[in-house]
Amino acid sequence: QVQLVGSGGDLVQAGGSLRLSCAASGRNFSIDAMGWYRQAPGKQRELVAAMGDGGNSYYADSVKGRFTISRDNAKNTVYLEMNSLKSEDTAVYYCNGAGTYTGSYYFQGDYWGQGTQVTVSA
Repeated sequence: QVQLVGSGGDLVQAGGSLRLSCAASGRNFSIDAMGWYRQAPGKQRELVAAMGDGGNSYYADSVKGRFTISRDNAKNTVYLEMNSLKSEDTAVYYCNGAGTYTGSYYFQGDYWGQGTQVTVSA
């Protein structure tokens, strides 16, 4: 059974940092692109960051320079380092696996983590 387990969400003050993790099991995701999405209350889910199997990455304009996506293929885990957090970053964050990244567009894969809540207080 393929599972993605997201963790690391928390309540943090504006300007603070968090690192989200997404640990995969049941499938080797090292040859796939991975992504992080977020969904704020009343808004659509949006792509935040993605990374191809070659290490190339994509960031939404709203998080460029503040968020960093990385992966540890030996641990089958993808991370999202979030710095200089703002209240507008408050959302449930979901990892997505087995996607495709063309270098300019991320096509989401079939596997989703359960979501981890990030709350940034002003």
